[in-house]
Amino acid sequence: MLNIGSHLSSSKGFEHMGKEALSIGANTFQFFTRNPRGSKAKAIDEDDIHRFLKFAKENQFTTILAHAPYTLNPCSAKESTREFAQITMEDDMKRMEYIPGNLYNFHPGSHVKQGSQIGIEMIAETLNKILKPEQTTTVLLETMSGKGTEVGRNFEELAAILERVELSHHMGVCLDTCHIYDAGYDIVNDLDGVLEEFDSLIGLDKLKAIHLNDTKNPFKSHKDRHEKIGEGYLGLDALVKVINHPALKNLPFFLETPNELDGYAKEIQLLKEHVQ
Repeated sequence: MLNIGSHLSSSKGFEHMGKEALSIGANTFQFFTRNPRGSKAKAIDEDDIHRFLKFAKENQFTTILAHAPYTLNPCSAKESTREFAQITMEDDMKRMEYIPGNLYNFHPGSHVKQGSQIGIEMIAETLNKILKPEQTTTVLLETMSGKGTEVGRNFEELAAILERVELSHHMGVCLDTCHIYDAGYDIVNDLDGVLEEFDSLIGLDKLKAIHLNDTKNPFKSHKDRHEKIGEGYLGLDALVKVINHPALKNLPFFLETPNELDGYAKEIQLLKEHVQ
């Protein structure tokens, strides 16, 4: 069984997202916890969440993925920006407990010419402040493409963050196929080799989710422009290998391709036809 979904708008609530996911053949979805370019979050609607949890159980939904806003930068050179990231993530952690046992993904941030080592230490410091022993949410570092001064451009940087997190059992990684190909990991010609390197540096047990995206950019371009499945430099064959790989096939896959709902439905159907 392929556990797959797409990114959906959270503006109409969880029950609506669940029904939208089901309508496109999905059994999971990704959503922003709040405005992706700001900080405002909707008030919690406990009745809506209760209806969604019942709906998800009845329709055998797998783990869903929350995505932090893009504006967060826990390794900014500005203290106020780092504090904003901490406060926002702390609030998100509280909100996530209304849907227990799910995933929360964020972009590690940009060190803004401070150097990756300082960035790594700042990100770990923020995580050590927000993670709680009793939480049920697993927080994921996303693999990045390496544009600008991004932290998380390689497995070594992600491993260095995880090594510094005290409650590391609450942590994991979300692997973005577009990002890692752009970063220089050749999942087209050497998927096994890339996964072996991930396992040796981080551990495949820490890999909790996949952003399944094609890319508009050639290998090792260090950019970040997603493409529809099969229409970019990765191609359909490479992405089919990803969803069928023994180490990956049971993970949840999330589409972030440039699509509307009908486009996501077509991609989900296409990928399901190639499940082995």
